[in-house]
Amino acid sequence: MAEVSQEEADMRKWTTAIARKNGWILNPDEEHLRIVLKGLVRNKEKFGRPYCPCRLRSGDEEKDRAIECPCIYHKDEIAKDGHCHCLLYYKKP
Repeated sequence: MAEVSQEEADMRKWTTAIARKNGWILNPDEEHLRIVLKGLVRNKEKFGRPYCPCRLRSGDEEKDRAIECPCIYHKDEIAKDGHCHCLLYYKKP
């Protein structure tokens, strides 16, 4: 397994806390989970906020707050599809 950066480990802790608070789990597919976590870390480093890597930024910071993880869409997506669009958060089985 590839080495995990401190930023990625911190992002995992943060997203795990969000999942626990809401009664969800993180994606059980470790490979996909790492891809999403790396995307969140990259966006946070590049843009200053952990924007969902599956959403396109507009460049307007105020509008883009809607796609900051956890984005405004995730609760409806999890309720409807069992997971969010990024495949980061899942309903507990």
